[in-house]
Amino acid sequence: MTRLPLIALLLTTLLIAGCYTPQGGLMSSSTGALTYYSTAEEPKTIMILDMRNGENIFEMKIPVGKQLVMQFHDESGDDAVYTPDLMKYEVMEIGTSFGSLNNSITVPNAYSRRIDVFIRQGEKYEAPEPNRPLRTDEMGDRPAGWTPAGGKDDYRDDPMTTYDD
Repeated sequence: MTRLPLIALLLTTLLIAGCYTPQGGLMSSSTGALTYYSTAEEPKTIMILDMRNGENIFEMKIPVGKQLVMQFHDESGDDAVYTPDLMKYEVMEIGTSFGSLNNSITVPNAYSRRIDVFIRQGEKYEAPEPNRPLRTDEMGDRPAGWTPAGGKDDYRDDPMTTYDD
């Protein structure tokens, strides 16, 4: 019976603690951590704008293969009027679901800030060279029964030994 309180405490901790995922984790809320992934297909830039004057307060070009985690803390800023909230943030490897947020900046309150997400130009697709070497160059490397035209000779009698040599 001594393990039951320990297990209950562990489960409660897991349920209360948020995970760093774009979906918000197990107990997601608008006051929890916000996570933005940056991939090769969709490299992202995050910007926080002060809606009162249009000033760009924070901008981060998230490196490809990383995630930006941000969490806002109400009434923890240094100025009760202009920047009453504190934003803690960290750039982590994609898939990191917990960890400390070591960087911080004071920001306007939730009604006076806007988070903009921009997708930068991704990696361009480069077509392969037309004269590139084939995967199998030598006739000796090709499987038995191979012909340039394919057809009925392109098989083995026993399918169980097709890949056995």
